[in-house]
Amino acid sequence: MRVLMTEDDEDIRFAVETSLRAAGFAVDVATDLPEADEALFVNTYDCVIFDRVLPSGDALHYVKQRRLDGWAAAVLFLTGINNPVEGLPYGDDYLVKPFAMPELIARVRSLCRLTVVAPRQVLRHGDVELDLARRTATRGGRALSLTVKEFTVLERLVAAAGQPVRRDDLIAAAWDAEVRPSSNVLDVVITALRQKIGPPPLVQTVRGIGYRCA
Repeated sequence: MRVLMTEDDEDIRFAVETSLRAAGFAVDVATDLPEADEALFVNTYDCVIFDRVLPSGDALHYVKQRRLDGWAAAVLFLTGINNPVEGLPYGDDYLVKPFAMPELIARVRSLCRLTVVAPRQVLRHGDVELDLARRTATRGGRALSLTVKEFTVLERLVAAAGQPVRRDDLIAAAWDAEVRPSSNVLDVVITALRQKIGPPPLVQTVRGIGYRCA
């Protein structure tokens, strides 16, 4: 599994790189967004780690633009800001500094598992189409710019063919058992999905159970 680490703090960058390599990951590093952009142009990564605050700006804005261009890599933000959840519509997970290295490794491993290439298969529900091998989604022929976790949640909902899917099952699908999210993270992902999918509404809340595709 190949990881790109983008961090301008030399000590943090070295510690993360060393720990990930010791855990069996192949790791490339970048110190700022232009270096990361060049690496992403040349290579394919299972997970990309971004420090939020970099010399050339907020990595969130860079990832947001890449998502609009159809980029589908798994993204983990490292952040010291007060509202880290705001990055979830464009990233897949976050860690607040300072963080424990074993937790970072567990989160990276969890995200890499979500990006394993599946056999060629297409799921459809109405005008929504998911290509599981390419991990791309469209609605009415319009490409949807989804994070890895958004894609995984939508995949489970579409596969259920209109039947309700329990919250716990959606969380188990998109988050590793070692890394359980806070109580509202699934709601953040569902909100982002609804916004990106657009009208008419597709994802419905089933009170006391979870969600379903209309």
